[in-house]
Amino acid sequence: MKLYTKRHIFLGIFFTTLVYILIVGGYLFFSYKNDSSEKENTSKQVVSKETSESSISPPMILTEPVSFEGKNYVLELPAWYSSEDNLNYTQDEIQNISVYENCNEAVVNINTAVMGVNWFLEPVPQEGGSGSGSIINGEGYVVTNVHVIEGAYKIYISLSDGTQYEGKVIGIDEASDIAVIKFDPPKDVELKTIPFGESGNLKVGQKVLAIGNPFGFERTLTTGIVSGLGRPIRNSNNVIIRDMIQTDTAINPGNSGGPLLDTQGRMIGINTMIYSTSGSSAGIGFAVPINTAKRVISDLIQYGKVRRGAIDGVLVQLTNSISNYAKLPVSQGLLVSELSNNSFAKQTGLKAGTEAVQYGSRYNSTTIYLGGDVIVAIDGVSVTSLADYYSLLESKKPGDSVTLTIIRNRKQQDITVKLDEA
Repeated sequence: MKLYTKRHIFLGIFFTTLVYILIVGGYLFFSYKNDSSEKENTSKQVVSKETSESSISPPMILTEPVSFEGKNYVLELPAWYSSEDNLNYTQDEIQNISVYENCNEAVVNINTAVMGVNWFLEPVPQEGGSGSGSIINGEGYVVTNVHVIEGAYKIYISLSDGTQYEGKVIGIDEASDIAVIKFDPPKDVELKTIPFGESGNLKVGQKVLAIGNPFGFERTLTTGIVSGLGRPIRNSNNVIIRDMIQTDTAINPGNSGGPLLDTQGRMIGINTMIYSTSGSSAGIGFAVPINTAKRVISDLIQYGKVRRGAIDGVLVQLTNSISNYAKLPVSQGLLVSELSNNSFAKQTGLKAGTEAVQYGSRYNSTTIYLGGDVIVAIDGVSVTSLADYYSLLESKKPGDSVTLTIIRNRKQQDITVKLDEA
């Protein structure tokens, strides 16, 4: 058995610790050297990347007219834009900013007050709805939706600078859900307006922008595309509005009545409604095309109403019970019950009924006349309801002629009828 003194044990511990320190130190030294090499390589790669990126040309900005489908277009740049902004904004962003800065001041916030009743059945003013509108000329005329101001006894129009004016109704048209209201600005105030565009040449996929006041957030910009054209949509008043523009631009409560714009900042539609199960935007919104709105707005300002052509008489929507009782060969269409004596329709050959019958319930009946013509189409488009009839004549004026497809003596025939004023 071998014995060790304290001196031997101390020296053993000392040399063991020294070897351990040398091993750990060597490991740390080589690790640091490798890390330094990797950082140097990374730095070189970053410099190389920056050099490479600096050689990339900035986004192209159109300042000269370009030709597309035979037409010249030019992107109008905002006043603040400079060539250095090429590095900060894309062409699409510059376009959005330009449209917003040119148009947002012409979009107004509309709030209404309605009359309600309290517990004692006394009339009391209450807060109504809210929506958007567009200033269309310097005299203070604003276009919006009928449902935005419906039932209001007070209308308040707020401008972008925070000033508020009381508005008055110039005219409403429920058939298109378009209303024109007006406020009186001070003479020294120059109003910003939105110009009308053209909706007849829109294409599906075309970029559009909407400005409005969704949920009270004033002058909010959203963008999207034209998702569909020529959509017939039935509104809350059971009136079919034809040729609606469908868009995926976010339209929420408060956007109603605001403008749908093209990339040049021209109004191509009036945002009207959305299709949603939640009440918020689901990417399916609808706008009244500006070509329809222009005619409606002109009539509302000039006459206070829209002058449309119509058949001057009483038309009854067919039901199965009426059809079976009268032994008609069709169960859908409009029965010509009565015609005014001096109406164009009567003068041009349309025939009214002669056999008076009571129609309806025992306590709520009306008199209709059987034996007259049954209108089943107008200008080749099928008519199955009064909503179809009003929709098809929406763009017609007094004095215009239409071709009616009718059932007379159980036979189908076409006749041309001149329209009276509705």
